[in-house]
Amino acid sequence: MDKTRPIIIVKKKGSHGGHHGGAWKVAYADFVTAMMALFIVLWLLNTSKQIQEAVGGYFKDPTGTSKKVGTNMQGVGENFVLTRDNMPKLKDQLQQAIRQMTDFEKLKNHIEMTVTAEGLRIELSESATGTFFDSGSAKLNADGRELLVTLAQELSKLPNKISIEGHTDSNPYAASANYGNWELSADRANAARRVMQANGLRADQVMQVRGFADQRLRKPEAPLDPANRRISLIVQYIVKDPADEEVKSTTGDEPRKAETESATPAEKPAKKE
Repeated sequence: MDKTRPIIIVKKKGSHGGHHGGAWKVAYADFVTAMMALFIVLWLLNTSKQIQEAVGGYFKDPTGTSKKVGTNMQGVGENFVLTRDNMPKLKDQLQQAIRQMTDFEKLKNHIEMTVTAEGLRIELSESATGTFFDSGSAKLNADGRELLVTLAQELSKLPNKISIEGHTDSNPYAASANYGNWELSADRANAARRVMQANGLRADQVMQVRGFADQRLRKPEAPLDPANRRISLIVQYIVKDPADEEVKSTTGDEPRKAETESATPAEKPAKKE
């Protein structure tokens, strides 16, 4: 009998050291969630204040303020109501819209916005060669039309009433002319109204269209200065009367009919230029 011991070969299969589990999936999900939160915060920082308030209000009171939906419009917003408290906000938003104009750098020194007792006054002043109108004419040039269209599209989102005024300097027309500064100031104000109403401003939004000729000079010490020739848009306040709970517009003048008018007294004829 062969006494030799048999040779036994044992083969072992390779192993990965056991099952790792799903811990990595949890870590990855946390990372993705954190990134999403970061992008949401960055988005909110670049949105308007109205959207930020709406989103914040939702988390504070989901059943109440969640219905106050914000808007991604860069303008003044559909539900924006102009009062004495938020007047600076409207001014900032209009300035942002105007900065997008093609020739803003050329026009910026001729556009001025001022918060007054009446509301927000937007002054569009002329230069010696004409900035928004052809010289001595009520015809708008391309820059004037573009600016008024921009303002109309923004202001049409407001419930507030608008007054439009025309002003000239004291430089008279020829003595034989049948057309003078009274006519020019009223015609320019009316031309601005027509363009704005054709581009968004509501018909019932215009409360007054007035021509003042040279009776309200911007620079009284320099009556011939071209800056006296200007169009003024007044966005009037809205205040709530606690007595009757009615919302009304306010203006520095007594209420008038919403019609085209000249500031010339009825008994005073048009100035002979």
